[in-house]
Amino acid sequence: MFTGIIEESGTVGVFTGTRLVVNCSTVLSDAHEGSSIAVNGVCLTALNLTGSSFAADVAPETLARTNLGDLKHGSRVNLERPVTPETRLSGHIVQGHVDSAAEVIALDELKDGNWWLKVRVPQHLDKYLVHKGSVAIDGISLTIASLERDVLGVTIIPHTMAVTTLGVRKAGDRVNIEVDVLAKHVEKLLGVRDTRP
Repeated sequence: MFTGIIEESGTVGVFTGTRLVVNCSTVLSDAHEGSSIAVNGVCLTALNLTGSSFAADVAPETLARTNLGDLKHGSRVNLERPVTPETRLSGHIVQGHVDSAAEVIALDELKDGNWWLKVRVPQHLDKYLVHKGSVAIDGISLTIASLERDVLGVTIIPHTMAVTTLGVRKAGDRVNIEVDVLAKHVEKLLGVRDTRP
């Protein structure tokens, strides 16, 4: 489990289409073979750790559902280690199980170094999105500030812009979306209750 608070921005060293190598440092400090590391919000298993990189195998399902297939040498990625029992939950519960990729519509500068990000989300995810609710975009825990049909809007504060990959995003880019898992559980529970006599 993750919180959506990005620890560092890494860079892609090599990506063969099935094996991804990420250059980084902070998330390696206590990692070992088999550790989970979220890459752009996707939970991957760290392999072949060195002092400055790790590798991960990327499954076909992951390539089909996320933006990891768009990565190339030098691409920046958001990285986060899983929480521990002692960790403060600063963001929200993020599993690293991306629901879908979505399209960046706009990233507009506001006052005082803030930014406004608009993302077109696949229609089937709309029921899990609520105004002032949580959403993970490329693994970043964000608060939904507006919902207009299939477009959600979030404010990006200067710190988030500086320490994540959002600073390099532009209209047309694909970002990973993970909706709030609690909404999915509530939906299933209510659905089960509705079908009983």
